Amino acid sequence: MAQQPYVEKNTGLTLGLNLDDYWYEARHCVSCAGCKWIEQNYFTGLDFAHRCPQIQYGKFLAHGAAGKCAIIWDLITGAIDWTSPGLTKVAYMCTLCGGCDVGCKRNLDLEIQMMLESLRVKMVEKGVAPLPQHKAIADNIDKKHNIYGTDQKKRLDWMPKDVSPAKNASLLYWIGDRSSFVNTEIAQATVKILKAANQPFMVEKEEPSSGNLLHTTGQADKARKLAQQNVKLIKDRGAKTVVCSDAEEYRTIKVDYPKLLGINTADLGFEVKHITELADGWVKNGTLKLGNRVDMKVTYHDSCGLGRLSEPWTHWEGSLGDWGCWNPPRNIRRGMTGVYEPPRDLLKAIPGIQLVEMPRRRDQAYCCGAGAGAREAFPDFALFAATERLREAATTTGAEAIVAACPLCKQNFKDAAKDGMKVYDVTEIIAQAIK
Repeated sequence: MAQQPYVEKNTGLTLGLNLDDYWYEARHCVSCAGCKWIEQNYFTGLDFAHRCPQIQYGKFLAHGAAGKCAIIWDLITGAIDWTSPGLTKVAYMCTLCGGCDVGCKRNLDLEIQMMLESLRVKMVEKGVAPLPQHKAIADNIDKKHNIYGTDQKKRLDWMPKDVSPAKNASLLYWIGDRSSFVNTEIAQATVKILKAANQPFMVEKEEPSSGNLLHTTGQADKARKLAQQNVKLIKDRGAKTVVCSDAEEYRTIKVDYPKLLGINTADLGFEVKHITELADGWVKNGTLKLGNRVDMKVTYHDSCGLGRLSEPWTHWEGSLGDWGCWNPPRNIRRGMTGVYEPPRDLLKAIPGIQLVEMPRRRDQAYCCGAGAGAREAFPDFALFAATERLREAATTTGAEAIVAACPLCKQNFKDAAKDGMKVYDVTEIIAQAIK
């Protein structure tokens, strides 16, 4: 393919899903390895120093953010073709966990996360994606309105008989496909928490898919359509607060919907909260009592969607000046103000729980390996990442259980767990502690 002269675009830029707007990121990566290694303050040795599961698994530079910057620059300048062998594997064997983005923003403030999300969108536009596994999920959503293709009438089959959702309430529990059909124990624990806190809540009887996997696999048009429909549904129900127990659903509604719709999180018209945010407040003000002992030594895994990817979205349009200066200035999401303390404070409030931290934690946490379609398309890689995280939990903390805040993390850990390591969602531990 003959390379064409490339004209750098400096004006009319948006912080959105147009790959051409990220030419600066692609061109100015200095391969500092901030995307590869965690912050030095968290180092306990080289064994648990990797930040990116993909480059640890794939070994070659192309599997890391620095290599992808070079590939993307060659793609947008025409130096290589969109049908180049290995491109789909490099682009999609990635959980879009945000680890490289946090690492890059330690020094350069490049928008690596948005560049990688936009790469997938462009690949779908070019007809070289989505992958077959992701196309099958999209078909399930189109036909059955959930990722599994399950009968929607079974979505609330898990509801305990002693729990009665309200017809109208200010609080809407957005369950998510995984907790509705597979990890139903998380949904059951969540409604037990809401009931114990005496919080009226409503649910959507045939809740549609959030479109999380459509967005993260680059199927932006379909994801945007679902975002529009679901935001309207939530507003029509009169909800003031949407509560999620699935970190991926939480991030999708709070961050990805505004991103897809070109608005701010504050403009959604309702608040989006994870159950741990609400439960932590209820425990601290005495509304929720955690009196039962749960004698267990645990470590907490920061799910990416609840941690570094959960900061509110701010829409931006403008131009790029010298030295990468943005006009007007942009709000930089550095991943440091995610939901880190509420789940930890809840665990500490439970009698008998001993919480021990892993070296890689909070914004430096190592991904479970399952997100953004990686588990569906590259199961061996997903299990590798989960095994590495469990090895870290076992060897650095001595914990008997790992606790997450997302059904996707829990399921991937369960599939990889060996040597007696127990796996829980934080809602299950809270529910056990409720008197």
